[in-house]
Amino acid sequence: MQAPFMRWQAEWRQPGALRADLLAGLTGAVVVLPQGMAFATLAGLPPQYGLYAAMLPCVVAALFGSSRLMVSGPANAISLTTMALIAPLAAVGSADYIRLVLTLTFLVGAMQLLLGLARAGNVVDKVPHSVVVGFTAGAAVLIVNSQLGPMLGLALPRGSSVLQNLQAVAQRAGEAQWPALLCALATVVTAVAWRPLNRYVPAMLVAVVAGTLVSLTLRAAVPAWPTLATVPPLPGALPPLSWPDLSIDTVRSLFGATLVMTLLALTEAAAIAKAVARKYGDTLDGNREFVGQGLANLVGAFFSAMPSSGSFNRSGVNVESGARTPLAAVSAAVFLVLLLLFVADWVVWLPLAVIAGLLLVVAWGLIDRREIVRLWREEPAERLPLAVTLVGTVTLSLEWAILLGITSALLARRFVR
Repeated sequence: MQAPFMRWQAEWRQPGALRADLLAGLTGAVVVLPQGMAFATLAGLPPQYGLYAAMLPCVVAALFGSSRLMVSGPANAISLTTMALIAPLAAVGSADYIRLVLTLTFLVGAMQLLLGLARAGNVVDKVPHSVVVGFTAGAAVLIVNSQLGPMLGLALPRGSSVLQNLQAVAQRAGEAQWPALLCALATVVTAVAWRPLNRYVPAMLVAVVAGTLVSLTLRAAVPAWPTLATVPPLPGALPPLSWPDLSIDTVRSLFGATLVMTLLALTEAAAIAKAVARKYGDTLDGNREFVGQGLANLVGAFFSAMPSSGSFNRSGVNVESGARTPLAAVSAAVFLVLLLLFVADWVVWLPLAVIAGLLLVVAWGLIDRREIVRLWREEPAERLPLAVTLVGTVTLSLEWAILLGITSALLARRFVR
């Protein structure tokens, strides 16, 4: 039986494919450095656990899943949910807390694998197109919301809602730092302007360099301006071995958390994978994707990884950088290890505002404006699920947004003609 990743071998023979995947992987590795640490902190873990989730789990999901360009690893919603589920069981950041999180990673992986083997992944094909479009657009809003602080040089509380962040920005507008905003804008402009040359060097990578150079220039030209926040010093490169606690008491205490996290992780991964597959005209095998996600978390549990899923941020960066096959995600994990091994001291020069600029470009690319307009004008039955899913993604948890979107689609198709 052919390994799942071997179906891409014809793509690898295409001119420029290998180069495109490697350069996209390098860009993805740069982007995940601050993100992975931020997501781990959001989950109540030491920063390195987010980076560990971007290593082996990313490789396994890419090789054994079905999606061409989805990148797995730490994700915003997963991080928030991890803290909410495990904090009542142990002191945040303690050894017991870390043990429970790693055990949760294992249990979620086992549940995902069982669902994939039971062919429950076919449910992915039942998700209405309008729900996927609305979910993707809502996720873009959440990405922008998460980057308002770094883009403006403001220390906003992590995990705040869109409304809370907008209120905080309005109240503290006078504290915004011009260097941060200028660096973010320079990054966005460079990424957009370089797109015609993307096949030579990924625009996202060029934008990182340009944004960083702007920050250094501003620091030299206007010493009175505040120094920008940058990526913090990085931890060790290689993840230590770990072992989940599979005692009856621990498994029982995590039973409810496992069900919730499995639902969230699979919902997020399936929605991202389907959105990417639609973009490239690929056929998505939901069962294979469930198996790939399950294997990724099972492996991650033994290499100190927090629960992982498909990442909208990293998948968007992957697409924008010109990736062609899952080799890009694999190379991103390899480059991440190399960065931590050899250039960790240099990474502290990378401003968080530059990363924010990159993610603004990603967010804009996720919103399928033409398809939203088409659905709204030509398919009245799709208006309600589109709107419900978009609003639900921005205001509610992601799994509830998908559930409400599907429910509203069923109702709309029954009553709207």
